[in-house]
Amino acid sequence: MSESNPGETMQAVVIEGGKGPASALRIAEIARPAPGPGQILIRVRAAGVNRPDLVQREGNYPPPPGAPETLGLEVAGEVVTGAGRWKAGDRVCALLGGGGYADYAVADARHALPVPDGMDFVQAAALPETVFTVFANVFEHGALKPGETLLVHGATSGIGTTAIQMGKAAGARVIATARGADKAAAATKLGADIAVDATKEDFAAVAKAAGGVDVVLDMVGGDYFSKNLDALKTGGRIVFIASLGGGQVTLPVMRLMMKRAVLTGSTLRPRDADEKARIAGAVEARVWPWIDAGKVRPVVDRSLALASAGEAHAILEGGQFVGKIVLIP
Repeated sequence: MSESNPGETMQAVVIEGGKGPASALRIAEIARPAPGPGQILIRVRAAGVNRPDLVQREGNYPPPPGAPETLGLEVAGEVVTGAGRWKAGDRVCALLGGGGYADYAVADARHALPVPDGMDFVQAAALPETVFTVFANVFEHGALKPGETLLVHGATSGIGTTAIQMGKAAGARVIATARGADKAAAATKLGADIAVDATKEDFAAVAKAAGGVDVVLDMVGGDYFSKNLDALKTGGRIVFIASLGGGQVTLPVMRLMMKRAVLTGSTLRPRDADEKARIAGAVEARVWPWIDAGKVRPVVDRSLALASAGEAHAILEGGQFVGKIVLIP
């Protein structure tokens, strides 16, 4: 747990009144955090914007105990105060419990990874939250194997663009869904073997015609569930990471039994520090080589000034983007 640094301040985005992005977010001068045992202090050069930030802004996703009340789950920058493997001046990107929308942030030293060679801070800030989430859900919970087929919903989101590339890097076939022809084309450009415009095509029918899928990464829920089950091969796995289309589904037990399907899902932020450290180690061992080889690259739609955090949230809510939105202090 970090403490404030008496007498030293920084700029950060705070939530103040209302739930709309324009009215709720503003820049304020707050105390600069001081790292606790095992933590590093990072001079933030870029901070990723993620959908959980929107949910927190609305008052529905409180930070875990000990985490800052301010927004921001991933950053990239230089280490100011080192710990563990890190020393002052190291270029890192890190997963946070909160507090990334700021000039400085503290992170568990075990949750930081080196900025890949040839990558700038804006690109690196788009990595931790998405890569950790995709790895934990697709490769650990979903147990995706080379030669299997992965179905990715929300193909042009930060998670979607990352999942397509990681699935392909792992030797899987990827079917991706998106809303609109332009977004489906973007998914194809990222490497999807089949891209489905979900506004015009039945993705379950397309997937079944292609032989079915082994793993579904679903951030939609709602009425997508029944179609996911239709598309699933025997022994397939459906992994939930959000429920943008509805949090309640009807479970046809007999169909589930006949398919021998596995339903699972997870969130990342509430996991304990040791578990996040374990995932960080696994990500560095498996995913960082894909990045070094050019097989996985973060897709950044745009970068905005820290003071434009409200605009960033409005863009994310509007859905007219491909990849990640990043804030620059």
